[in-house]
Amino acid sequence: MSASVNRQILLVEKPTGKLAKSNFKMTDGKIPEPKDGEALVRVKYISLDAANRAWMQGATYRAAVEANTVMAGGGVAEVVSSKAPGLKEGDLVFGDTGWQDYAAVNAKHLVKVPKIEPMTHLLSVYGIAGLTAYFGLLNVGKPKEGETVVVSAAAGSVGSIVGQIAKIKGCHVVGIAGGKDKCAWLVKDLGFDAAVDYKSEPVFKALKAAAPNGIDVYFDNVGGDILEACLSQMNNRGRISCCGAISAYDGAAPAAGPRGIPGLIVVKRLIMQGFIVTDFYDQREQAMADLQSWVKAGKLKVQEDVISGLENTPQALIGLLAGENRGKRMVKV
Repeated sequence: MSASVNRQILLVEKPTGKLAKSNFKMTDGKIPEPKDGEALVRVKYISLDAANRAWMQGATYRAAVEANTVMAGGGVAEVVSSKAPGLKEGDLVFGDTGWQDYAAVNAKHLVKVPKIEPMTHLLSVYGIAGLTAYFGLLNVGKPKEGETVVVSAAAGSVGSIVGQIAKIKGCHVVGIAGGKDKCAWLVKDLGFDAAVDYKSEPVFKALKAAAPNGIDVYFDNVGGDILEACLSQMNNRGRISCCGAISAYDGAAPAAGPRGIPGLIVVKRLIMQGFIVTDFYDQREQAMADLQSWVKAGKLKVQEDVISGLENTPQALIGLLAGENRGKRMVKV
């Protein structure tokens, strides 16, 4: 092994308001020794996700990240040495490697991934982002041809793929994003039918114009006011796929959540369902086959935002929470 130091980024203090660089610290640790059942992996790319911020607030679908521990995060890594059956030196894996150069991880928590070029696609279209979009839209939202699908955070890693899959399935697709440039990109490059810029126009009114026949499926990445605006325009028997609530992750809690939900759900017979991508892992092979065929046919465009250097990971996450990225943001370690 060429290096003898394991650079690590620690969460030194849990944020009380907005996330800041001062919440993190870079330190040099030891390269761990894998125990029985573990593999030592060298991290290649770290996935940045809005959920990283939610993990600092408390337990979610995983334990909370505690102060003075290595910041948690998914990554694509190469096996350096293995004490686990089924994994050997040189294998590529995905798992919760944390923000560091090397990690010793129980093989049960690692997923072997194919060697694909570019490797970055293993975190974007063929990784958590693509699979979240695929299952959240098709298995939870269940869009039918001709229906109207609305997706928030539409220029982000998941939203940009959701909208494109909805178009492949023959739907009228409206994206909600922040900024004129992002909205123009959604329509011109990704083929959305319309885009609403929540930063410059009242969402409710703009949505009414962009989705005149109401909304059949709403893919929610943000919660808050935008969820409220979409709820009131849902059609009878509409489906809401709840993927995230980025509006409530960073900083003070929002003053009010969506109002009027119970009445609307009853009157319109809406289905509102939260999900986590791992719920559907038994169907991964089919999802991967579909995603790969769509990319190959040019029906699904992959947009990535790769930032170099482990030391830049905190700032890259802060930027992601502020909506800087277009497509999947990740760090090349």
